[in-house]
Amino acid sequence: MRVFLTGATGFIGSRILRELTASGHEVIGLTRSDLGAKELMSAGASAYLGTLEDPPALAKGAENADAVIHTAFDHDFTNFVANCEKDRRVIAALGVVLKGSDRPLLITSGVGIGDLGNGEPAREDVFDAHHVNPRIASELAGQEQLEAGVNLGVVRLPQVHDTVKQGLISPYIEMAREKCVVAYVDHGANRWAAGHVSDVAKLYVLALLRGEPGARYNAVAEEGVAVRDIANVVATGLGLSTVSLAKEEAEAHFGWFAMFASADITASSTLTRKKLGWAPEGPGLLDDLRDMNYSAM
Repeated sequence: MRVFLTGATGFIGSRILRELTASGHEVIGLTRSDLGAKELMSAGASAYLGTLEDPPALAKGAENADAVIHTAFDHDFTNFVANCEKDRRVIAALGVVLKGSDRPLLITSGVGIGDLGNGEPAREDVFDAHHVNPRIASELAGQEQLEAGVNLGVVRLPQVHDTVKQGLISPYIEMAREKCVVAYVDHGANRWAAGHVSDVAKLYVLALLRGEPGARYNAVAEEGVAVRDIANVVATGLGLSTVSLAKEEAEAHFGWFAMFASADITASSTLTRKKLGWAPEGPGLLDDLRDMNYSAM
């Protein structure tokens, strides 16, 4: 299979690239630079130069592909809403070249979109078109393409981690370093779902090969890790103390991160495991945080 992969040089995309090439698939990787193109060719892929800011040109990379995996996203969370809208435009452009064929398009979202709002872990079979999370823009764009006849599926991500990066926890660590304290809100009992990057990459490939049109899959190995526990491990790694903040103090301390700091983002992958036979094996989030080299950051 010839797969067009956006985000091919990124944290998750580079792992997906390895999984695809190891399985004998041909990969066309999206990159914005000549350096990225060299990285892709060294990894056994061909390169396609393009950016998220030019969706029509980007979509041309998908014209001759048998399938598309879209993982690229602008992770500047200070412009999160605008970046989610940017993702909507990219998904729409990709859909144009895939419409009317069986060629699959696998897009990316967040596990929080499957939140029922009743305190239970988010589920794959929940889709709320009016969800307050701006990332709903990606799934709304996907739903439009699905209804237009595109063979579209969704992978929803938790905090994806190894010993170098951990999703939202990476900027959380940098904030702690800058402020010389590791903070959490109230008792830090809110939890974040997590998945090791190698397991997440395997899930993308399984979803591409075995997925059903319209299906959503949660890349969740751990349903929820308490933020207080995360803070304690990070504090040990940085040699700092922890502090509990009242909710009204969170915005002043965390800035843009405040919306995430107190969020309870738990999620289940029961349906994903059952439908795809996915069985995560990687280290847990706290293990990876303990094994980090904090002095190298």
